[in-house]
Amino acid sequence: MNEFVQSLRLWFAPQRIREEGETPDYRFSLANERTFLAWIRTALALIGGGFAVDQFLPELAWGIRTGLALALLGAGVLCALRAINHWVLCERAMRRGKDLPVSRFPTLLGLAVAVVAVVMVVVVLFGWEGR
Repeated sequence: MNEFVQSLRLWFAPQRIREEGETPDYRFSLANERTFLAWIRTALALIGGGFAVDQFLPELAWGIRTGLALALLGAGVLCALRAINHWVLCERAMRRGKDLPVSRFPTLLGLAVAVVAVVMVVVVLFGWEGR
């Protein structure tokens, strides 16, 4: 729990990360930042997809439309939060000379997006009208 609280504090005070370990090769820190930005782009795309489903598919049954939109919006929120946490954990690991953290999040996100995509395929094949 203490480790989680420390990581959470670093979300809002990243300059404190310099107090830990040794400064890694700047190329690794920049690669970590690029990975963070890729996760943020993914989060923005998911959020945009959620709004698109809600706003541009009014003929879709309310429950299906709302469920798909909320699934995409929720995935976007989780992706953005995961981006922050993963950046901090990776930066700390590099500074401490430890292995980079592993996560099931990419698998869970991929499965969630696949489920939404399958639902959308069914909607497209069988029509938009909610009966």
